[in-house]
Amino acid sequence: MDLLERYSEIAGREVVDHLRQLSSQLKGMRVVHVNSTRQGGGVAELLAKIVPMMNALGIDTSWEVIEGTPSFFECTKGFHNAIQGNTVVLSDEAFQEYLRVNAQNAGKLRDKLRDADFVFIHDPQPAALLENIADRRGKWVWRCHIDCSRPYRPVWKFLRRIVCDYDASIFSTAQFVQPLPHPQYIIAPSIDPLSEKNMELPKDEVEGVRERFGLDPDLPIILQVSRYDRFKDPLGVIAAYRIARKIVPMQLVLAGGGASDDPEGEIVLKEVQKAAEGDPYIHVLVLPPDAHRIINALQRAADIVLQKSIREGFGLTVTEAMWKSKPVIGGDTGGIRLQVIDHYTGFRVRSPEGAALRIRYLLHNQEKRMEMGQRAKRFVRENFLLTRHLREYLALMIAIFHGLEDRIDLTRP
Repeated sequence: MDLLERYSEIAGREVVDHLRQLSSQLKGMRVVHVNSTRQGGGVAELLAKIVPMMNALGIDTSWEVIEGTPSFFECTKGFHNAIQGNTVVLSDEAFQEYLRVNAQNAGKLRDKLRDADFVFIHDPQPAALLENIADRRGKWVWRCHIDCSRPYRPVWKFLRRIVCDYDASIFSTAQFVQPLPHPQYIIAPSIDPLSEKNMELPKDEVEGVRERFGLDPDLPIILQVSRYDRFKDPLGVIAAYRIARKIVPMQLVLAGGGASDDPEGEIVLKEVQKAAEGDPYIHVLVLPPDAHRIINALQRAADIVLQKSIREGFGLTVTEAMWKSKPVIGGDTGGIRLQVIDHYTGFRVRSPEGAALRIRYLLHNQEKRMEMGQRAKRFVRENFLLTRHLREYLALMIAIFHGLEDRIDLTRP
């Protein structure tokens, strides 16, 4: 069974037929996606799935990853924090290093980028590639996966000057959109239901992972899966757990790792380990980027999943947990608001105290927990699967390709 047929069993035959209809307008075109890491984080996971799907539809698609110096990635981490609202002061030297590294990568990728029909640049790290490919012939789209609803203006001003020259931009929600002189599109991220992180697992594998990490089979599991990042608020999760545990016995699992383009990850991990020190019911797991089946098993073993982010572009770990019929307690921010429908698929919270209250409520109300989990899975099936994501990418490409035409006939070969 080919790749597309496998998705038709989950998303429906009509969904895959629609993808084929849309892609018929784009067959033979060359598409390049560019980001800054091949492993770690939601962007890399999305590209690992979307690129093969586009190729299966007859679109010549490749994925390139830029290289950078430690000072480059320190600068782009500053970009990330500033775009999400933190006050970050970057030196002129940092900005110059950012531009230098992009120019260097543009030299390596020039032929592919110049000749592509569409180039999708993901997030700020490779954004300045555009200004180094003056003879480009295709359309360039900047895809921002970050919550930029309230960016720190001095940094955004620098980045905006660069992204203004793109043909279009994509944001995850309408709240993230910033004034730019080109068409802007809203495309929410998605999960791949057939991937190792989301496929069904045998019960003995789930139990094996529980035993491997020494989790108590008699205690409920509260889980957060995320990079060790301040915006994911792992210290706030520990605080919520400690408040809730005064009333309800439970254990907390914090599972995650780092990304090669995030120099702060190790610092945050050490803070988390120190905060958890001496508590036998807090399990801080450092997992490699390819630990997809382990994460899958942990999410299936959990009773409640948290994603208590302070800022969040979307939050694919929320989607993954909902797909496994888990109610999610999420931070009231960014793309989490698109997924966690308060009191329906989970709860949105703004403080450790609020999270603790919802943890206690769900642990005391098993029937409600199960109902929320079932609604959560249905909501993901309808809104956040890879097939929907790909459909919107194809529609965007067709719209940009046809420009100002009033009517686009998809029946034409």
